[in-house]
Amino acid sequence: MAELQEVQITEEKPLLPGQTPEAAKTHSVETPYGSVTFTVFGTPKPKRPAILTYHDVGLNYKSCFQPLFQFGDMQEIIQNFVRVHVDAPGMEEGAAVFPLGYQYPSLDQLADMIPCILQYLNFSTIIGVGVGAGAYILSRYALNHPDTVEGLVLINIDPNAKGWMDWAAHKLTGLTSSISEMILGHLFSQEELSGNSELIQKYRNIITHAPNLDNIELYWNSYNNRRDLNFERGGDITLKCPVMLVVGDQAPHEDAVVECNSKLDPTQTSFLKMADSGGQPQLTQPGKLTEAFKYFLQGMGYMASSCMTRLSRSRTASLTSAASIDGNRSRSRTLSQSSESGTLSSGPPGHTMEVSC
Repeated sequence: MAELQEVQITEEKPLLPGQTPEAAKTHSVETPYGSVTFTVFGTPKPKRPAILTYHDVGLNYKSCFQPLFQFGDMQEIIQNFVRVHVDAPGMEEGAAVFPLGYQYPSLDQLADMIPCILQYLNFSTIIGVGVGAGAYILSRYALNHPDTVEGLVLINIDPNAKGWMDWAAHKLTGLTSSISEMILGHLFSQEELSGNSELIQKYRNIITHAPNLDNIELYWNSYNNRRDLNFERGGDITLKCPVMLVVGDQAPHEDAVVECNSKLDPTQTSFLKMADSGGQPQLTQPGKLTEAFKYFLQGMGYMASSCMTRLSRSRTASLTSAASIDGNRSRSRTLSQSSESGTLSSGPPGHTMEVSC
């Protein structure tokens, strides 16, 4: 696999006491559908998968995932796993604008680029973390290569193709709104956009003034032309690995994620609905999402000795009590918790849980 570019960079980030800066290597490799750029942090750990992330439309790996992976409690996770942050073609920092008429890859083709990345790095398995379009891409990859995916964290996934009514609404919106405003409406709730917080102002500025906005529009078009993943509970087309679905309460994609949860295997799926998190919980509630991610990894058999700071204050949220109450039964249940309490719960892979936190 030909390597087009490799540069050594050091990413500035808040460090915990005694920590040293984490080095990163950025690579670009050629695939049947064009070049793809990705950044690797850390070194491979024996008998452990890589954490591979894929960002949403309008973002790149930094603007989508930095607040989460730079969060203090997340450092315990990233010390135990090598991670690979993939930038969709043309979304990486400093990307040249594609020429007029360039045929941007479909989301299915973007998923087909991932084997080239893993082959280049000589990685055999991953735990995928995707947001929006990135969640779709990782799901498509997992359907095509189930043996290489140990787990998935899917934030704001919409597994359905756009219907006629969706297309009509999209076309009408396009007549009155700019591309940047449509993408902001995809990323954030109308309540967040109306509130115009510092976070919204920051991301509106990032997207509106992006030098690669033409490239972003191509990625946006590919997302809107996605095919239906055709998940079917009890059918042949389903995700065979443990899955944690995440969505914010009142988020633009809440209904789609709820529907996705109804179609996946309940013995493999955990559903985390986060209050007070808006459309991008990895940006607004990195602490809560980190706790849920740790718990998810523990359910997969990793990080058994992890210190669960918030979870430890809620005995009802422990893996031990959940297992002792439910045994091996597969059913859905709902836990309601106050966001002010700082506690989180999620289910081991043997249960589907809807969690409001």
